[in-house]
Amino acid sequence: MVQIGYTMMTEQAGPRELVGHVVRAEEAGFDFSVTSDHYFPWLRSQGHSPYAWAVLGAAAQATSRIPLMTYVTCPTFRYHPAVVAQKAATLQLLSEGRFRLGLGSGENLNEHVVGGGWPSVDVRHEMFEEAVEIIRALFKGGHVNHRGTHFDVESARLWDLPDEAPPIGIAVSGERSCELAGRLGDLVIATEPKAGLLEAFDRHGGQGKPRVGQLPVCYDPDRDTAVKRAHSQFRWFGSGWKVNSELPHPDSFEAATQFVTQDDVADSIPCGDDPDAFVEAVRPYAEAGFTEIALVQIGGESQPAYLDWSEKTLLPALRDAFG
Repeated sequence: MVQIGYTMMTEQAGPRELVGHVVRAEEAGFDFSVTSDHYFPWLRSQGHSPYAWAVLGAAAQATSRIPLMTYVTCPTFRYHPAVVAQKAATLQLLSEGRFRLGLGSGENLNEHVVGGGWPSVDVRHEMFEEAVEIIRALFKGGHVNHRGTHFDVESARLWDLPDEAPPIGIAVSGERSCELAGRLGDLVIATEPKAGLLEAFDRHGGQGKPRVGQLPVCYDPDRDTAVKRAHSQFRWFGSGWKVNSELPHPDSFEAATQFVTQDDVADSIPCGDDPDAFVEAVRPYAEAGFTEIALVQIGGESQPAYLDWSEKTLLPALRDAFG
């Protein structure tokens, strides 16, 4: 059985709208939700990027059932890991146990704003591993002192701790991140339906742990309108993580994707209102072994219509296909 999730994409809607969308997603019957944590949108056409943690706090109060999750937070540049631990513990309390902390090694697009430079991926993985260890230590309670290669923690303590710490998900894109996820994570996160990532995760200790994927979709009753919107706002998606993690600004993504056509986007993202096309786009994730798949509806203004359609048409079709 595959659970189907809803994505609050902070790059394409304002904070009040995002909260309203996830309230409607809960009503529509989505199994869980995830929230991006950005400082910049990928492209100027998306037009938004509010502070994800404030949005999550409001969402925790506005909803009652749907699980919440960061997808994903980088705990090494914009945020010190001690601060991430405090935010996550608070969200777990506000949501009454519905929060999961999704973590990743970050993108230059968002992390460059604090002026710390953008080191090689090997250094970023070192920083990430150290950050997760600090967060885990703080979740255990008591005072934490840490003198590490990349971070210092001076007598930190979380004074408001939930009975159960938020599960930690780790985003993966290759062997090294899969090793970290299998060893340090409670679940794995990926944006591509690659069975090899999950196999590597299992090799390193991930057997039996949840695995969460994400898939962009673009619903609209007029398919041409959906394709144009997907191209305008999401043509960056197919560039791959090695590219997406390195570019520093929306204008960089504009330049890098200037030759991506509408047909290219339509070949990789289901567009229109045929539920069978959406089912077939989800199928590779289910067959690869993902237990949860979060859908990203492209376009902030299109969310209400998409959520209505999902309740009546898409979610029943997906459950018929995948349990």
